[in-house]
Amino acid sequence: MGATQRSMKVQFKSFPSNNPSLFPEDIFAKIPENHPVRLVAQVVDQLDIDPILNLYKGGGTTSFHPRMMIKVLFYSYLNNIYSCRKMEKALHENIYFMWLSGNSTPDYRTINYFRGKRLKGLIQGLFADVVMLLHQLEYVSLNVQYIDGTKIESAANRYTFVWKGSVEKNKAKLELKINDILNQIEAQIKQEQKEINKEEIVKPINSSELRQKISQLNEKNSVLAKDSQKQLKKLNEQDLPRLEKYEKQLEILGERNSFSKTDPDATFMRLKDDHMQNGQLKPAYNTQISTEGQFITHFSIHQTPADTTTLESHLDSFEQQYGLQSQVVVADAGYGSEENYDIMQQKQIDPYVKFNYFHKEQKRKYKNDPFSPQNLYYNSKDDYYICPMGQKMQLVDKSTRTTRNGYNSEISHYKASRCEGCPLRGMCHKSEGNRKIEINHNLNKHKEKVREMLHSEEGLYYRRKRPVEVEAVFGQMKSNNRFTRFTLKGFSKIEIEFGLMALGHNLRKAFVKMNKSGNNSPKTAKNTHLNTYKLYYEQDGQLSVRAA
Repeated sequence: MGATQRSMKVQFKSFPSNNPSLFPEDIFAKIPENHPVRLVAQVVDQLDIDPILNLYKGGGTTSFHPRMMIKVLFYSYLNNIYSCRKMEKALHENIYFMWLSGNSTPDYRTINYFRGKRLKGLIQGLFADVVMLLHQLEYVSLNVQYIDGTKIESAANRYTFVWKGSVEKNKAKLELKINDILNQIEAQIKQEQKEINKEEIVKPINSSELRQKISQLNEKNSVLAKDSQKQLKKLNEQDLPRLEKYEKQLEILGERNSFSKTDPDATFMRLKDDHMQNGQLKPAYNTQISTEGQFITHFSIHQTPADTTTLESHLDSFEQQYGLQSQVVVADAGYGSEENYDIMQQKQIDPYVKFNYFHKEQKRKYKNDPFSPQNLYYNSKDDYYICPMGQKMQLVDKSTRTTRNGYNSEISHYKASRCEGCPLRGMCHKSEGNRKIEINHNLNKHKEKVREMLHSEEGLYYRRKRPVEVEAVFGQMKSNNRFTRFTLKGFSKIEIEFGLMALGHNLRKAFVKMNKSGNNSPKTAKNTHLNTYKLYYEQDGQLSVRAA
């Protein structure tokens, strides 16, 4: 038996020759008809790219067609390829990239220039066009937005930071020094040493005023002493540039508290991305997204770390892109402020948005606390509260608090008339005088309405759905796609990069839904208008929509 096996001839499959053949094989025929690369090509072919075409002036050498470049970028981000060098390599080695580009081979500089320059200010339009295609396929309704944000680190150096407090402090010291020197020189010119007024020393001075003052003193250079001439020279060569630097830094900062020297648009934010999850200050951007069915329907980039201040501009840009506003907004307690509730009320949006202490007030300890301001009896007719001992707390004052966005909140202050000798005082409050409470009546009205909505059947559905919607997208983006840090710098380029990532996410998910049947209809009354559809590939490779 062993001899028989040894005598059998070993046969191998024929090895194709690398030499050119008379009828070469079409390698593009190996691409399946339902491959994602065909979906990208068909989607991009339907997009309106006239705004990009208008950027080309003509003349000179030929340019790669922008539609082909968009296809390459979309397919690259769909496959989590963010580097232009890797895109260039794929165009030479990957048959899917070769088919998509028509064997065009732009280098990484051309790809990077097109991404950073040609798409500047236009990525939102391309993204909205793709979302509208999804809307036509009834994958999204645009009637509900699940909103949340995440911080993504900038490509900037983590240690080249500029803090507003430090700049203001150093600028004040420099102004004090400059005023002191100017007053000494003026005193020397007048030949009368006088004690300088403190108010004159701390008087603010800007760089243009200082430059004008130096010019005036240079005209009197002949009467200046040598010490004064040295001080004047130092003002011009050292102090003036420093003052200009501080002014430029404050201009860059604006309302922010910090920025990075290597990416001035990035703000230092606390990121929980280390192994201890204790938060580290790094240059980053606050990215806000709206989702529906785990598709990203809208995104916006912000330079402020707090989610509360981002909602208004996010909703405004959504309305600007699509010409309509969602009926429902679902978000966590980070967006539950009086200002945001007023904004959604003005836009006629149903706010399924939690507020601070929403979960805490559900606990028995909070409900049974007789000393909590929210549990005190309020007489709306005569505008007073009743403390646990039955004493009236009358309105004594009203104040206004302004938020970072310029929104004014009216706060009512109530005070008890006498707390001396009250047996419940130790449990009621610890202040020296009579107890005072601060009430925001407008916010309480919003809370009452939102509380009722969140406890309704529809509200419970949205609350269960929210973590599945937005958090799943962030998990896919950061954990699976490894999109944890931007590779470009500058606000406009950051917007392009995040937009391409969001487009890749939507195309990837659309491809999966096209090849799977599923029920997209929510179980709530407001969203039953969505029907179940499937997208098929016909024999000719074209997309077709049919009812399931």
